[in-house]
Amino acid sequence: MAVQSDESRLSLLNSNRHEVLKAWIAAILWLIVIAIESTTYLSAHNTSRILYPILHFLFGMDWIRFEYWHFYIRKTGHVIGYATLSFLLFRAWRATLPVMSNARWTLRWTTIAILGTALVASLDEWHQSFIPSRTGAVSDVVLDTCAGIAAQILVFLWLKKLGRRSASFVRY
Repeated sequence: MAVQSDESRLSLLNSNRHEVLKAWIAAILWLIVIAIESTTYLSAHNTSRILYPILHFLFGMDWIRFEYWHFYIRKTGHVIGYATLSFLLFRAWRATLPVMSNARWTLRWTTIAILGTALVASLDEWHQSFIPSRTGAVSDVVLDTCAGIAAQILVFLWLKKLGRRSASFVRY
């Protein structure tokens, strides 16, 4: 069994630290946003205290109709938040783990981004299970992971469209 030297292992990582740092700072800042959203301050009770008066004023919405919409507004927040996380993780891993060609997309970066999104979603719901005003739900982990997968499909399609101009698109 061959052992890789430290030099050959380091060459697997991007040497442009500025690019890598920028990509990871964005992902880490978004993780902080998700962590803040996971607290009591943004529980359903607290967001309803803000959203209900606004929607009641703008649309004359009664409480029963608001509860229906409030649920979907919160789930839309999950989808947007975790799709964004998945995109930022893809970007960070693409900057960290370059390929020999100039490929814009690889299955490796996408897989790591989806797994990272699922891990964060799982930890977020686990954390919420300890907060009295929050509930941790497996269905939210599934929703968040699906949002991450959807984001990766969009990244793939977008880069595929851009990649038609370049021969170095997909690397498995």
